[in-house]
Amino acid sequence: MTTLALFDLDHTLLSGDSDVLWCEWLMNEGVLERASFQARNAEMEARYRAGTVSAQEFCGFYVSTLAGHSLAHWEPLRRRFLAEVIVPRIPEPARARVQQHQAAGHLLVMTTATNRVLTELTAEHLGFEHLIATECEFGPDGLCTGRIDGEPNMREGKLVRLQAWLKEHELDIAVLDSVAYSDSINDAPLLGAARRAVAVDPDPQLAALAAARGWEVLRWR
Repeated sequence: MTTLALFDLDHTLLSGDSDVLWCEWLMNEGVLERASFQARNAEMEARYRAGTVSAQEFCGFYVSTLAGHSLAHWEPLRRRFLAEVIVPRIPEPARARVQQHQAAGHLLVMTTATNRVLTELTAEHLGFEHLIATECEFGPDGLCTGRIDGEPNMREGKLVRLQAWLKEHELDIAVLDSVAYSDSINDAPLLGAARRAVAVDPDPQLAALAAARGWEVLRWR
C-alpha cells in the first residue's frame, strides 16, 4: 500500500513562519519600508495565532508583497532568502523525519498556506517532489498582481486542495496509508483526514485536540 506523508511547513518543518520571516528580511534589505510595514506584519501574525483572520485575508496580505514584479525579479532574492534565513531554521529532527519517509519510498507532499513563490525552493531543498501551496496570480504581463489565484491552501482549504491534488494524480486518501504532520489547530481538517496525525510542537489548541484523540506529539525544537 502506498504511504502518503503530508508535511506542513511553517512552525513544523521550519522554526518560524516563512511569510513573516520573508517580510522581515525584505525590510532588512530595504525592499519594504519598515516604518509602514512592520506593525501590519506583526498584527497579521498575531491575528493568525489567535485564529481571528480569514484565510483569504492572511494569504492575500503576504502575496501582496510580491505585487508589481515578475518571478524573474524575485528569483535572486528568494534564493538568498532560502540560503540565509530558511535553511538555518530547519531543525535536524525535521530533516531526519523527511529523510526517513524518503528512504521508505513514501509519497511526500509539502502542503503550506504560504505562497508557492516563497516555498517551492524550500520544498526542493528538502527533496519534496510535490508541493501544494497558495498560488499567486500573475497577469498577462508576467507581473504578480498581488492577489491569490484560486483557493488559499489554509484551514479547510488545505483539505479541498489536497482532494483536488489526489484526484489529479488518480489517488484516493481513503485507501492510502497516510500520515500528516502539523503544529497548528488551523490544520485540524487535514490532520483529521489522515490515518495518522502527528502534532509537532503543537499550539495549545492542537495539543488539546491531540490529547483528546490520542495523536502522536513530537518535539523538534
